[in-house]
Amino acid sequence: MKHARIEYNGEVQDVTVHEQNKVLLKEGVKVAEEDVIWLPPEHGTVIALGLNYADHASELEFKAPEEPLIFIKSASTFIGHRQRTYRPANIDYMHYEAELVAVIGKQARKVSRDNALDYVRGYTLCNDYAIRDYLENYYRPNLRVKSHDTLSPIGPYVIDRDDVGDPQNLGLLTIVNGEVRQEGSTADMIFSVAFLIEYLSAFMTLQPGDMISTGTPKGLSDVQPGDEVVIEVDQVGKLTNYIVSEEQYFNQSS
Repeated sequence: MKHARIEYNGEVQDVTVHEQNKVLLKEGVKVAEEDVIWLPPEHGTVIALGLNYADHASELEFKAPEEPLIFIKSASTFIGHRQRTYRPANIDYMHYEAELVAVIGKQARKVSRDNALDYVRGYTLCNDYAIRDYLENYYRPNLRVKSHDTLSPIGPYVIDRDDVGDPQNLGLLTIVNGEVRQEGSTADMIFSVAFLIEYLSAFMTLQPGDMISTGTPKGLSDVQPGDEVVIEVDQVGKLTNYIVSEEQYFNQSS
């Protein structure tokens, strides 16, 4: 089953999502995906991974890390499916990152790798945009790289864990204006979902609703205002997002 948070006629609802992303409202009526405002499906802490794909690390000519490179993302960076991300003025390079996200379903503390997936409620998608201009060190991305407002579309929904097969055998795509620009597989992760839950829960208690955004494969490119960016993860779904200029974003928001 797929679970989402949406706004419809000014009211926020927790809903289930059905064929063609039709949303079942609490009133028992199904509405089309374009008729609702999609919100991030969860609002726990988001723990993100850097350089967690061997091909991506190789693409950047970096040595694969021996331990997970982790950072926390701010709440203001997250937006929902079909929403707009603005490209800040006066930057040279901003790229997408298609990522599988594991959503924690129950409190996890000092969990072993063998039963780590029992703590996963389900999976969603994140497009973890990065502003390359501000990157000083891949091993320690600063806040302006990864926590800029609107920079992380997430969703559209959380799909139940049991509706997805092996999380380490899922294809990923990024499609910009209908053109495939990024293609990879979670099989290329350096640190698996189960490993990450064991690693993180050893020193921080993971809570229901927390999300682990597991990194991106190779194939990054610049995106510009006017671009439609779609990321896909096999068995999980598609997340669509639109790039606008900073001026357009704030003029339309005011």
